[in-house]
Amino acid sequence: MNVIVVGAGHMGRGLAERLSRQGHDVTVIDRDAEELEELDEGFAGRRVVGVGFDRAVLAEAGVERASAVIACTSSDEANVVIARIARGTYRVPRVIARLYDISKAETYRRLGIQTISTTDWGIRHACELLTYQEMDTVLEIGSGDVQLVRSDVPALLEGRPVREVTAIGEVEVVAVSRSNETFIPTLGTVLEHGDVIYAAVASSASAKFRYMLGTNA
Repeated sequence: MNVIVVGAGHMGRGLAERLSRQGHDVTVIDRDAEELEELDEGFAGRRVVGVGFDRAVLAEAGVERASAVIACTSSDEANVVIARIARGTYRVPRVIARLYDISKAETYRRLGIQTISTTDWGIRHACELLTYQEMDTVLEIGSGDVQLVRSDVPALLEGRPVREVTAIGEVEVVAVSRSNETFIPTLGTVLEHGDVIYAAVASSASAKFRYMLGTNA
């Protein structure tokens, strides 16, 4: 997984070092070169000096190839700007922002931005968010009878057609995000490793959709 961490404070360094040890390709952005030098000697990733919401800096960090962007500077406002650029402009599949003011978390979740808070818990939780095959409700339609659900494509569905995640009148895949592009699939579209699917799911069929994905949580 290609991960960009913006902010090399305690949380950013902790995340970058942990993800690097797990074998991910990690790039850390910070405007302060001295902060980047504080990364552990064993850190195998890249360091980029610059402002995290500068698109030229993001491009240098490889945002167009990124699987995830984690914005964890000391500013809520900067983190949200970074997250919205990553999500809206570059279509990065997973975007996480650190928030000090957790009252805003629900607003950002509706924009497709996951949030983390305190440092030690945040490091663990961010790693879990990146590695867990999650099913996340993006939008509830009407009175909640239909939900737009985002999910990673699990290994068991890689190489399988969209029709295997379809139940007429209950579950329909309406979009697939792949390599920073999003498109409307056909029933014959073959799912690939790293794909993120968006499905319209009847509330009564949530358990069926989880079963299709191989999760029973």
